[in-house]
Amino acid sequence: MLYGYGLLILGLVISLAASWHVKATFRRYSKEKNVRGLTGAQTARMILDGHGLYHVGVERISGKLTDHFDPAANVVRLSNSTYDSDSVAAVGVAAHECGHAVQYAEEYGPMSTRTAVLRVSQIGSQFWYLIFVVGIFLGSSLLGETLQIIGIVLFSLIVLFQLVTLPVEFNASSRAMETMESRYILSDDELGKARKVLTAAALTYVAALVTALLQLLRLIRIARGGRR
Repeated sequence: MLYGYGLLILGLVISLAASWHVKATFRRYSKEKNVRGLTGAQTARMILDGHGLYHVGVERISGKLTDHFDPAANVVRLSNSTYDSDSVAAVGVAAHECGHAVQYAEEYGPMSTRTAVLRVSQIGSQFWYLIFVVGIFLGSSLLGETLQIIGIVLFSLIVLFQLVTLPVEFNASSRAMETMESRYILSDDELGKARKVLTAAALTYVAALVTALLQLLRLIRIARGGRR
């Protein structure tokens, strides 16, 4: 039992550390303006148009670091901390989200895989806990053990989604860095700073995967312990 709580606490610490790091890094480089004076919105429009994605819109969304690409609406949504900001951090984040738009337009394999896995992982995220807890409540009966296994399988779909997300995010950052360099959006010095922001953001996805794996291990140990 103590071991199980230890895994839970470790996962929480990893997640909090990654979240703190990305916020601190973004905050640091959000104070440094890029020499061209480009805002996040201007950067996004420039990159999208440069790839012929004139039909992809750029919109503002409330919040901080809530930036994302919505493939269903074909829109890059930039948060308040990115849209009008001319900081190095804002430009880097905007370029990263445009990287996702380009992935979608080019039918980048891992992006299609993540979209497919997302649909089934959403089902898992909604029902795994209830099914697993009911299984624990029923104990070592056949039905109880079956429900625990189903709960673990459903949670495994969440882990799978976190896993396939990594190559998508790393590739989007790689595309962003290449585009910012080739189109002279940022200077050499600024590129290094933008890379730090994107690397910190990528670590949050690594942390999410590690946390999910630890939780999966905890569930397996709980299920096995109930059978002894």
